[in-house]
Amino acid sequence: MNTRETLYVKDGNLYIGSFKATELAARFGTPLYVMDAKYIEEVCDAFVAAVVSYGEGAVAFANKAFAAVATAKIAAKHGLWFDVVSGGELYLVAQAGADMRKVLFHGNNKTEKEIDEALAAGIGYFVVDSLNELNMIDEKAGKLGRVQDVLVRVNPGVSAHTYEAVMTAAPFSKFGFDVHGDAFDVIKDVASRKNVNFCGLHVHIGSQIYDHSSYDAATDITTDFMKRLADAGIVTDVLDMGGGYGIYYTDEDPKFTPKRYAYTVENIGRRVAEKTAEKGLKKPFLIVEPGRSIVGEAGVTLYTVGAIKDFPGVKKYVAVDGGMFDNPRYALYESRYSAMIANKADKPADDVVTIAGKCCESGDLIGKDMPLQHAETGDILAVFSTGAYNYSMASNYNLNAVPPVVLVDGDKADYIVRPQTYQDLLRNNTVPEWLN
Repeated sequence: MNTRETLYVKDGNLYIGSFKATELAARFGTPLYVMDAKYIEEVCDAFVAAVVSYGEGAVAFANKAFAAVATAKIAAKHGLWFDVVSGGELYLVAQAGADMRKVLFHGNNKTEKEIDEALAAGIGYFVVDSLNELNMIDEKAGKLGRVQDVLVRVNPGVSAHTYEAVMTAAPFSKFGFDVHGDAFDVIKDVASRKNVNFCGLHVHIGSQIYDHSSYDAATDITTDFMKRLADAGIVTDVLDMGGGYGIYYTDEDPKFTPKRYAYTVENIGRRVAEKTAEKGLKKPFLIVEPGRSIVGEAGVTLYTVGAIKDFPGVKKYVAVDGGMFDNPRYALYESRYSAMIANKADKPADDVVTIAGKCCESGDLIGKDMPLQHAETGDILAVFSTGAYNYSMASNYNLNAVPPVVLVDGDKADYIVRPQTYQDLLRNNTVPEWLN
């Protein structure tokens, strides 16, 4: 647990903002996603300050980490742009009142429908990831009598020190054009077209990265490529260095503060400024795209403990009323988390347990070999750092309802995503006439 002013233990209870976790569980039920508004705001402000220290630039929230209208409103209020990867995310930020000129549309296989929707919305930039996409944008913008600004996603071939499943710039990735291969010719093609305007480059090397040397290597390779473009008469006005900044999950990870997150961006900005100056290049408008680092540690998931199965000397299962339908990350990546019995927060965590979900899958786990206070049926279990890629990756597997999301802001707490009902689960079901 990475404690802070709005996440702490007092009188044996875990508090989120001004609320005992057990109070929130009693009021809103479990499973329950809880998001800390003040922490989100602090991290947003720290990232914006870091980009301001560089000069001209922007912070774009990677909406895929956590997609809700309320949090998008918070991000926009604090000056953030938006990185979207689907028509649904585009619709969400529009509903939040975002300035569409401050939206970047990503994705390695944007559909024709999504391109139409994004053009109609007047987004700032498409981040081009394939020739097929480029041709569609060029043709459709031409029919509208428009010139659409684009960035081109390039792959610098940097193998970031992270999990293979979340590397995005290793050789032969599905994302981007290889700076050592086809990227140069693709950008020459983009620059020659009448209905698209080449504005710059996008780079994203992966997720959950702690090692600054990976960002340094990506910056060095990308600015070398910018120099090659400049020598061919192609100016890179915008450089989007993506995101991927690692957060705290367990005591094996560094403990971060908003200022510590900002330092990562300050370091990237310094490196970009130094390398572009060294190579005689125009200092670009710098965009960074944090997602997990804004919302990850802001989130805590609350569960009620159910069945407990102890195999002495082998394994102890503590089962909860959630699982892979609200947090699939263990099943996908064997992701690690920290947990606590919220109503026994001052007790020693001297049990080692496997936290199991309620789905009909042996792999439905929150985590293995996790230190935990002695758990009993009815206890409230808190799992930390669940604000990113939990709700946004949730499903209705086994026809379980996706849990609601509650936003805590000091002494205020309310839904930002309401609970699903059984009726919601079947809302789109229909029976063909011939079956009646």
